[in-house]
Amino acid sequence: MSYMRSLFARLGAALGALAVSVACSAQTIDTLKILIPANPGGGWDQTGRSLGAAMQSAGVAKNVQYDNRGGAGGTIGLAQFVNAAKGDGKTLMVGGLVMVGAIELQRPPVNLSMVTPIARLTAETNVIVVPASSKFKSLKELVAQFKANPASVSWGGGSAGGIDHILVALIAKEIGAEVAKLNYVPFKGGGEALQSILGGHVSAGVSGYGEFAEHIKSGKLRALAVSGAQRIAGVDIATLKEQGINVEVANWRGVFGGPGLSDAQRQALTSAVVEATKSAAWQDTLKRMDWTSVLQVDQPFKQYVEAESQRVGAVLREVGLVKR
Repeated sequence: MSYMRSLFARLGAALGALAVSVACSAQTIDTLKILIPANPGGGWDQTGRSLGAAMQSAGVAKNVQYDNRGGAGGTIGLAQFVNAAKGDGKTLMVGGLVMVGAIELQRPPVNLSMVTPIARLTAETNVIVVPASSKFKSLKELVAQFKANPASVSWGGGSAGGIDHILVALIAKEIGAEVAKLNYVPFKGGGEALQSILGGHVSAGVSGYGEFAEHIKSGKLRALAVSGAQRIAGVDIATLKEQGINVEVANWRGVFGGPGLSDAQRQALTSAVVEATKSAAWQDTLKRMDWTSVLQVDQPFKQYVEAESQRVGAVLREVGLVKR
C-alpha cells in the first residue's frame, strides 16, 4: 500500500507539474511592450506591429504597446532597451541584420550580447528601384553610370552599415567601382526613404521588397533587380545574378528580450512568439509582405547572431566600410 501511495503521489506530482507547464505555455501577457528601434514605415516597424497583432490574434497578449526609437541603425533603441528592460519579461525589441551591421560599423557601448535572443522570424529579399520618371530604364544603365562615376549615383536606403548599404557596396566591388566614392544616403525609417526615392531626391533606392511592393505594383517605382538567389514567387523581377552581377544577400529580422531574464521569462516569451507565428494573422503577413519564415529560437538563434556579427564585420572590412 505504501508503494502504491508513493506511486500515486509521484504520478500526482508529475501531473501537477504538467498542468503548471501547460498553464505557463498558455499564459496570456496582459500588456506586451514592443520597442521598434526605427521610425515608422520600415521593415522593423512592419515586423513589430505585425507580430504584436499576431500575438493578440493568437491570444498570447491582450494589449500591445509600440515604441518607435529610430536612429543610428537601431543602436539608439538598443541602448534604451538595454537600460530600461532589464529583467522585464513582458518586453520585446525588434532587431536584425541592419543592427548587426550598425554595431560593427559604429562600435557603440551596447551590443546584442547584452540582450536575450528570443526568435529569428523572417528573411527578405532586397530590391533595387528607381522612380518611374528616372532616366535609368534598366539595371544595366544604372550600373554603367555607377561604374563610370560612382559619386554621381546616389543610393537611398536604411542605416549606414545595414543590409541596404552592404548590398550597394558589394555591387560596387563586383563591378569594379570605387567603394570609397560610394554615394549612399541613409534614412532613419522606410517612410522617409520612400518619399525621397519617389521624389527623385536620390538616383535609386534599396530596401526589402515588401516596403516597396505597393508602389512597384502601382507603377510609381520601377524595380530593376532583386538580391536573392531566386526571383520572388509571382513577381517578375530578375535577380542580380541573372543580370550578370554575382551578388546575393538577404535580410533577416527577429526579436530580443531584455537583459537578465530568468529561464522562465525567456521560455514564456519564446512560447508566446512561437504561438503567434502559427496564427492565420502571421501567415497572412508573410504572404502579403513576401517574407520567408526562418523561425529559429533559443541557443541556435543565439549562435546565429554571434556568427552574423563575425560575418558582417568581415564583409564591412572587405568593402572598406570598417577599418581592418
